[in-house]
Amino acid sequence: MKKLIALIPVLILLAMNANAAEKLQHVVCFKFKSAAAPEEIKKVETAFGALREKIPQIAKLEWGTNVSKENRDKGFTHCFIVTFKSEKDRDTYIEYPEHKAFVKIVGPVVDDVFVIDFWAKD
Repeated sequence: MKKLIALIPVLILLAMNANAAEKLQHVVCFKFKSAAAPEEIKKVETAFGALREKIPQIAKLEWGTNVSKENRDKGFTHCFIVTFKSEKDRDTYIEYPEHKAFVKIVGPVVDDVFVIDFWAKD
């Protein structure tokens, strides 16, 4: 019984590491055109946030605007982090009609887009 109790912390750590390995982060950053009106930018923010309710493969969606004081943002002001449990979920998201409709909303007001995907590690 003592050996079993001693194994519990190890099993918990293994479970935590297994869960961490199952987090695919899809990072999307936007640099808006200088002519983009605030209401157009707000429309993009709202539309991206709404994808969370429309696409079941999204495990989590977080976003915000740049507040860094390092002045290394290269004009990118908005960052969206979409979490998936698998590459298949991410691929399904990319092809989802609601995602494609969002791309049409953002396209006319964005000067540049930066996208990177990575498996999160602790």
